[in-house]
Amino acid sequence: MNKKLTENLSPGHTTCAGCPIPIVVRTVLGAIDYPKVVTNATGCMEVTTTIYPNTSWKTPYIHSAFGNVGATISGIETAYQALQKKGKIKNQKPVKFIAFGGDGGTYDIGLQALSGALERGHDFLYVCYDNGAYMNTGNQRSGATPLGADTETTPSGKESFGKNNWRKDIMSIVAAHNVPYAATANIGFLQDLKNKVKKAMEYDGPKFLLVFSPCPSLWKFPTSQTIKIAKLATETGFWPLYEIEEGHYQINHIAKEKIRIEEFYKTQGRFRHLFKRKDVDDIMDAIQRDADEKLRRLERLSSL
Repeated sequence: MNKKLTENLSPGHTTCAGCPIPIVVRTVLGAIDYPKVVTNATGCMEVTTTIYPNTSWKTPYIHSAFGNVGATISGIETAYQALQKKGKIKNQKPVKFIAFGGDGGTYDIGLQALSGALERGHDFLYVCYDNGAYMNTGNQRSGATPLGADTETTPSGKESFGKNNWRKDIMSIVAAHNVPYAATANIGFLQDLKNKVKKAMEYDGPKFLLVFSPCPSLWKFPTSQTIKIAKLATETGFWPLYEIEEGHYQINHIAKEKIRIEEFYKTQGRFRHLFKRKDVDDIMDAIQRDADEKLRRLERLSSL
């Protein structure tokens, strides 16, 4: 494996075939040309890279509990600032602090700690790798799970539709904290992700990246299709790429041609049951309208 790719995360971890987690870690940390300290909420990323007594991390690393990675990164950053003031840390380059969490540890269980860290204004980058459910524990629904998805806690069947709620709008929640920089990203668009990490590092204070991370095992698609499905999510409008820089919105990718969102849904077994329903056209139309309205909202905000 290319040495550059393994400078921050070594091979030998236990992520599933086709898993985007190594892509997220190596791309994010590889784009930060500073000494760095990482903390990571319990989840797929943590359990597959820190199998005792081994670790794949080549940076200073702290494992946080499921719900407190926001508090952990706050404490690390505050301790660093305090030691600097006392003259106990002298370094030429500033240290950067990065927190990783899945959607369960970000949208739901960790939201309170994240909100507190954002509100207090600690200087860190928070990266949420969003695979749309609690995958580490077997695919229970989270606030990030899309409408209609079949999960362990929202099973599809004769009496069940699958998840019957829309996704939580975590980006609007983060933006409401008046952070200097927040953005969506996608492992299918790596240069965009790199650019956003580098831009985030230019700001002091809390920064937030929401990275689309398809899960082949529990979304039920072939492991060779991870990048293709990631790109399709953005091309269909399911996962628009945009950034909020000092309150100003900017859309980063416009699809060359209009592709209906059902083409994204068709790629995954977690939505297979929807296409067996008599009212599938109505369901897909509702999902399409929701995506179109969210895109129009982003376009309005970007024009301000």
